[in-house]
Amino acid sequence: MQNGPLAVQGDPDNEPDSQNRAGPSALGLLGTWLLELAETVLPAIVIAVLINLFFAQATRVYGHSMEPNLHTDQRLVVEKVSYRLHSPQRGDVVVLRLPERGPELLIKRIIALPGETIEIRDGVAYIDGLPLDEPYLSRKTGGSYGPFTVPEGQAFVMGDNRSASNDSRVFGPVSLERVVGRAWVSYWPFESLGFVQ
Repeated sequence: MQNGPLAVQGDPDNEPDSQNRAGPSALGLLGTWLLELAETVLPAIVIAVLINLFFAQATRVYGHSMEPNLHTDQRLVVEKVSYRLHSPQRGDVVVLRLPERGPELLIKRIIALPGETIEIRDGVAYIDGLPLDEPYLSRKTGGSYGPFTVPEGQAFVMGDNRSASNDSRVFGPVSLERVVGRAWVSYWPFESLGFVQ
């Protein structure tokens, strides 16, 4: 017979276990947090993907073909909406995807539209026999080209740095279906912030 208080062992089925109590609560909190995260992040990802597919996307300029107006590593926003409402216009700076050129996007300026005849002579581009006003050029166009009539559904594109541009003079006119969008805004570097001209 023992004197003094008896040591009583509790029944594990009747006594609450602190570890078991914390387990479901921690899992519940984690589940709630993950659900809230999914409700916030997933719609944001979907919206970003939709914007990128249908409205606008960021891109970076590679190479020197658009100098002095655009420079390598300059960051641009390409808008994709306006060409759903109307066809590209002469002078637009566009981003192109040409499968035969690989995954690289090209950035060029539309010079001649479907049905127009382009010719380059004496440093000047002519459209349907009339000299083209090109205030975005820093020097004349070298060499000669054409005359060439642009087929329907296509456009003739050239870089602004004509002596260092791989463009329609080399690879021919491009299908308008290959136009990703219009270069709209330059946002980096900061000193280049503004609309693309």
